[in-house]
Amino acid sequence: MFSLKEYMEKDAKIILSWITDERSFRQWSADKYKDYPAKPEDVNAFYEEITPNGAMPFMFCDDDKPIGHLIMRPLCDEAVKTVRFGFIIVDSSIRGKGYGKAMLLEALSFAFSNLSAKRVTLGVFENNPKALKCYESAGFKQWGETVCRIGEEDWICFEMECFSAL
Repeated sequence: MFSLKEYMEKDAKIILSWITDERSFRQWSADKYKDYPAKPEDVNAFYEEITPNGAMPFMFCDDDKPIGHLIMRPLCDEAVKTVRFGFIIVDSSIRGKGYGKAMLLEALSFAFSNLSAKRVTLGVFENNPKALKCYESAGFKQWGETVCRIGEEDWICFEMECFSAL
């Protein structure tokens, strides 16, 4: 049975084990961490820094086995209550089997029901077509793009959104 569980410090090691190279690390974290590979204490320090501002890290579990991760961050948005998803990742050994879509659908349900979100946004790099396809399959639509400097390269980031059906 799938569920979202509260992130614990021990989960950082699990998440980092799913990242196999620097390119996938940057696709996951953009420029939020200076060094690759990151250490679990780097992840935990970053999360400690952002959680007082409302960020909520979650693990996605199949029964009690962690198979994915994401952060939800409510944004200050008076017109449309928006939640931003970020740091989305699925265990590299099970990618391509629908777990990412299942995680996103569970997270969308949580954001719409528990956080009263009307809109959920996320960003995905153009050079990550499998993630883009996953987000589209969960109901996200592209609405814009930005350019991010990652190392010595400019990466295009597609901005995506999904609205509550309520």
